[in-house]
Amino acid sequence: MYMSTESLSPASAGSDDGRRVLVVEDNPDGLETLVALLEMLGYEAAGAKDGREAVDKAAEFRPAVVLLDLGLPVMDGYEVARTLRADPRHEGVFIAALTGWGAEGDRRRTAEAGFDAHLTKPVELGALEAVLARSGETASR
Repeated sequence: MYMSTESLSPASAGSDDGRRVLVVEDNPDGLETLVALLEMLGYEAAGAKDGREAVDKAAEFRPAVVLLDLGLPVMDGYEVARTLRADPRHEGVFIAALTGWGAEGDRRRTAEAGFDAHLTKPVELGALEAVLARSGETASR
């Protein structure tokens, strides 16, 4: 659903430092695929299928990065982002929208809501790697 993994190599591994990525996606196949891909890239990844589960999983898993779908059941991605931003345990977490909504207005809305990046599905491997690299730069400041 997301991308081909044919070009993956150990040299493209995104993290040697055990960075944790939480994927929040209500499509079970998409969630499973992205978690597996992130693990192949060297990340510790976990998944959540709705907004409430995302908030609970973030408290337990303590991710450095959250890839967050916007159109979720229970709580939408905007509400999840606001909840995470309000919780001091998640200070500095890098939140990237991962959504089928990619118009300029959608991108502006995610930026205004405090998202650090906006990825449009189906996300290309290079775009995902670029966002993950940005998240590492942000965390090291």
